[in-house]
Amino acid sequence: MPVALVTGSSRGIGRAIARQYAADGCDVVLNYNTSERTAEAAVDEVEAATDSEVVAIQANVGDPVAATDLVDEAVDAFGGLDHVVNNAAINEHVYTPDLSPDAFANVLNVNVTGAFTVTKAALPHLQDSAATPGPSVVNVASRLAFDGAAYECHYAASKAAVVGLTRSHAREFAPEIRVNCVAPGYVETDMTDATNDAEDKRERRELIPVGRLGQPEDVAEAAAYLRDAGYVTGETLQVNGGQLMR
Repeated sequence: MPVALVTGSSRGIGRAIARQYAADGCDVVLNYNTSERTAEAAVDEVEAATDSEVVAIQANVGDPVAATDLVDEAVDAFGGLDHVVNNAAINEHVYTPDLSPDAFANVLNVNVTGAFTVTKAALPHLQDSAATPGPSVVNVASRLAFDGAAYECHYAASKAAVVGLTRSHAREFAPEIRVNCVAPGYVETDMTDATNDAEDKRERRELIPVGRLGQPEDVAEAAAYLRDAGYVTGETLQVNGGQLMR
């Protein structure tokens, strides 16, 4: 079976991607940073719903040593690596005058440098992959990479960098490895539920042409498409219900 590593996958979008990849026949390495209990629950959920084997590995991808060790442990667990999803990210709402350089750098470190480091460490293993239609990297950006965001300039900047990283790696690793990106709009997860009440969600819904808020499964389906799309590389697939059309 092909092997997939999904960073930041103990909950939310990452968990849905891990579940989708497992349902599609991949053995999956879940990655988490802080909550072992949440990660164990995710492993149980995915294994109960699929025939795939799933393991969870703790690592803060913002630490280059930990990110590299994560890839090594993933390869040790299954004997190889065929697909990578760089989903791990952090964010906080901060007005620019109150945003410290260290806080700005920390978001870019996890969201951009983490994706770079994991992909770099995975590269020799992906080059050895016999997956059909070939090994893949799928990075997770955001609609805010294109729209910008008040009070989230560091997050928007990091996700714009992820788009640039995707295009650069797609050119650099072709033709052996396809590298694509998915850019979600507003998606209902436990984190967005904690910061948006019913009125916030109603207002957001009114801005979306398809008439509903996104679900983690919407992003997971897009990531799975990019994993298998043999003639697509360097692309960013918008998953936002039509709120941003490019």
